[in-house]
Amino acid sequence: MSKKPGQIRKPNELGLLRAKAEAKLARVPPAEAPSRPAEELLHELKVHQIELEMQNEELRRSQISREEFIEHYIDFYDFAPVGYISLTDQGHISEINLTGAALLGMERSKLPGQRLSHFVAPEDGDRWYRHFLDVLKHNTKLTCELTFRRGDGSSFAAHLDCLRLVKENKAPIVRIVLTDITERKQMDEVVREQEEFFRMIAENTEDFIAVLDLDGRRLYNNPSYARLFGDIERLKGTDSFAEIHPEDREYVRRVFRETVHSGIGLRADFRFVLTDGSIRYMESRGGLIRNRQGHALRVVVVSRDTTARKQAEDEIRNLAFYDELTKQPNRRLLNDRLVKCMASSKRSGRFGALMFLDMDNFKPLNDTHGHSAGDLLLVEVAHRINSCVREVDTVSRFGGDEFVVMLSELDIDKAKSLEEARFVAEKIRAALAEPYVLTIRQNGKAKTTVEHQCTSSIGVVLFIDHEISAEDILKWADMAMYQAKNDGRNLVRFFNPTAPKHSG
Repeated sequence: MSKKPGQIRKPNELGLLRAKAEAKLARVPPAEAPSRPAEELLHELKVHQIELEMQNEELRRSQISREEFIEHYIDFYDFAPVGYISLTDQGHISEINLTGAALLGMERSKLPGQRLSHFVAPEDGDRWYRHFLDVLKHNTKLTCELTFRRGDGSSFAAHLDCLRLVKENKAPIVRIVLTDITERKQMDEVVREQEEFFRMIAENTEDFIAVLDLDGRRLYNNPSYARLFGDIERLKGTDSFAEIHPEDREYVRRVFRETVHSGIGLRADFRFVLTDGSIRYMESRGGLIRNRQGHALRVVVVSRDTTARKQAEDEIRNLAFYDELTKQPNRRLLNDRLVKCMASSKRSGRFGALMFLDMDNFKPLNDTHGHSAGDLLLVEVAHRINSCVREVDTVSRFGGDEFVVMLSELDIDKAKSLEEARFVAEKIRAALAEPYVLTIRQNGKAKTTVEHQCTSSIGVVLFIDHEISAEDILKWADMAMYQAKNDGRNLVRFFNPTAPKHSG
């Protein structure tokens, strides 16, 4: 065991050293034997000599270890990535490592005795003074961030970890770990500028921008959300899926999870249900924000209210496929549904039926009371026909005072299907034969009430599979309708291929 210089050995340690010296001497070849007293004296001297040599060797090794330790300490101290500074209780530098001197931009030899406050930027001088006084009053580590000025006038941002050390009968000293955080501050500033840029965009756009955590809870909503939900502050921490229409909710959740998993923003179209029960149509796309390690952090969702566009599209669709007056399917939509009904009939083996209706006494109403009265009657006709059929059936205004009714999915038996079609046709004929009481509103005149009697002639065709074309079905139903007119009107007639053809 190595001993520090001047350290006194214990008796048992001296005994071990003596034993080692005796063992070493025993390995030395004996000289010519002298007299007994001289031999003992010489032996004792040689033992002491060996002991001294062993002690000197141990001291030499200890000295080498000490010097190596000091060198390592100096290396760690001087070349540490942070500055180490010791201050007196008056704020003077008493010791500083090479890194600290480099940070302050001064030669190390010129720094002891200088006040550290000399290197603190003027705008932070008062804050450093107050912080230093606090450090002298506490036994715990205190931290602060300051701007320092180097000897050449340049500056850097620094983080200080300060600790007071008190030794008996000595003035306290302050140890400081000085870390250059300029790069971090610059990155923080870049992030702050980016956040400010994002805020400016988010708060001055008509779009709806939300920042969500990875579970879909709201972290931020831009002011546009106030148009939908009022106070946006109450939205923080709430479930962003809560207001989504129940039929769309799982679909939107699936799109959200896929965005988090893949990092690819996906478009989603869905409906919001507002507190008043109204529906808003939304179009959204999400984007994933990652941290520096590339891990998913949060999701930004940009949404747009497409309600007006959806309403315009519906209006265009209605104009293209529905009669503007009665709101019933027009010829184009009727043809599409007839083709689909024929395909369904082929799969199911069930018959379908097509009815062609023409009002028998419509023109006199227009001639006497004007087209507004005729329009009121046509709207009422559409209403009465719809009350006689199922939801799966189609009622179409074919043009003028002509209507077409398509019955789908009747029976697989032709006779039963014929009876069912006849029953519905008679029901419609009877409903349309009831008197019409019409309230006419004309500009600048008082409202007038008109009662009008108007019946219908109805032609019916059964069809199944694709035995005939859609055009033929319509043509044959029209021929059956003219047969009803020729037979006296207010009648139902089924198409008979052998009957003579009539024209309108």
